[in-house]
Amino acid sequence: MLPPSITKTIGTLLDQAERILVITHLVPDGDALGSLTATGQALQQLNKSFSLVVDDGLPSRFSYLPLAQHVLVAPDADANYDLIIAVDAGDLERLGQAYTNLNQAIPHIINIDHHITNTQYGQVNLVLPEANATVEILYHLFPELNVTITPDIAVSLLTGLLTDTLGLRTAGVGADTLKIASALVEAGADLFTIFTKALTRKPLSTLLIWQKGLNNMKLDGDVIWTTISKAERHETGQNSTGSSGLGNMMADIDQVAMSAVLTETDDGYVTVSFRCRPPYSVSSLAEDLGGGGHHLAAGCTLPGSLDEIESLIVARSIDSINEQRASQAKVD
Repeated sequence: MLPPSITKTIGTLLDQAERILVITHLVPDGDALGSLTATGQALQQLNKSFSLVVDDGLPSRFSYLPLAQHVLVAPDADANYDLIIAVDAGDLERLGQAYTNLNQAIPHIINIDHHITNTQYGQVNLVLPEANATVEILYHLFPELNVTITPDIAVSLLTGLLTDTLGLRTAGVGADTLKIASALVEAGADLFTIFTKALTRKPLSTLLIWQKGLNNMKLDGDVIWTTISKAERHETGQNSTGSSGLGNMMADIDQVAMSAVLTETDDGYVTVSFRCRPPYSVSSLAEDLGGGGHHLAAGCTLPGSLDEIESLIVARSIDSINEQRASQAKVD
């Protein structure tokens, strides 16, 4: 699965590195945090000094992850990092201020990701869009680096796998992914506990944000969307601008091809989370708007008022579905 030349280069860079910054994307999900903490544990086995960083910190529901207490919101200002490992981040902008505010030039970035829209920003790019989650790539990479998949590493990897596949239910899940999940359970990860903590249990703020979103929901043809203002978000106690799974729920409506959740930030931007179901894709739409992601789940962040961005997103979403349907009709 892994290109031998890339894994060899990664091994060489790790051998040479003395202080490593491991970083993942803004508004981290289970794959981001599972990849982050699994990589940290791998570096422990390799006797490397490292920092684990994500701009928005670690959500409380993922506090069970090994090394969760070591996840920082900013790099160590006094550390002299000589290598960055970026996991599950499609571009440098997604790394946020944790990357842009670095006060030093770091010679090498190892970019490990599975997003089809990844911009290949690393000096080394281990980007495999066919993988269902970044943790799948790490599962194959770690043995090549002489890292043993311990029970704790298995917890981190299975967390990423379950969350990015919605409990092994997304379109790309096949026999290989199920074998990986089985191997991680055999290695010591508790499937029920991880599923419950990472996917089932939710804070009250999630239900309240769903309430706001469902109240604002609109439908035009095959596209369903909702808007959540910053005032509404603050009313729920929701600090994050993530959709908290609302987009997936809306995309499951049987007459819908695509969903979009638009959430207003505190600084004049709107985050947009797209979801769809086969045979449609949202990755190109998100990429055209300056974002990225997967075929079935993608997003972007745009400057402007909520009303302005809503008009733009609805028009572009409808056009995208119509274009895809026309293209599919020609093939058929």
